Amino acid sequence: MYLPSHFNYPDHARTIVQENPLAQLISLDDAGFPFVSHLPVKLQAHTQNAELDLLLGHLAKMNPHASYLKQRPDVLLTFMGPQAYMTPKVYPDLVRVPTWSYVAVHIKAVVRILEGEEATDALLKQLISDHEPVYAKQWQGLPESYTVPMLNGIVAFEMKPISVQCKIKLNQHRPESHEALYAQYAAGSESEKSLAMWMRRLGMVP
Repeated sequence: MYLPSHFNYPDHARTIVQENPLAQLISLDDAGFPFVSHLPVKLQAHTQNAELDLLLGHLAKMNPHASYLKQRPDVLLTFMGPQAYMTPKVYPDLVRVPTWSYVAVHIKAVVRILEGEEATDALLKQLISDHEPVYAKQWQGLPESYTVPMLNGIVAFEMKPISVQCKIKLNQHRPESHEALYAQYAAGSESEKSLAMWMRRLGMVP
């Protein structure tokens, strides 16, 4: 990812992943072409050392991506946060061009396949706890005739991050645009409102 220093915010990567858990998981297929799967990812954040973080995910066994992970465990994950058009009207002068604002994280990682129903069930329960904790009781009460085939139909895995890039592109290097840009985004769509929130998080506006 092209990452100018004024858009580089590594300390916010965890927050972006947790707020936008649907990842693009990218591997090479058997012909050497990028293969992409969209899947929810659980960030297992280490309390003291981010270098010990893990990412958890799963795929359907029928998805060819599952076999690619076993053969080639190096992967790239991308996470996209809020994004929106930026009009040049936010500048006080006219010699400007439009651009696009966005929040994104790229993570290079190494995959380790988790074997066995117990490990797969534990991973699913972590995803449930993030998104619908009350469903856990319903899952636990389902008959094994249903849950066992479901567990056997997926491949669960953990991913160890090797490198993390976090890009927040909000025209930080053009402070003369910040007040007008914030006003535009704060009054806009849900994605634009989220970008306005990020402007506040970064201290771009009072």
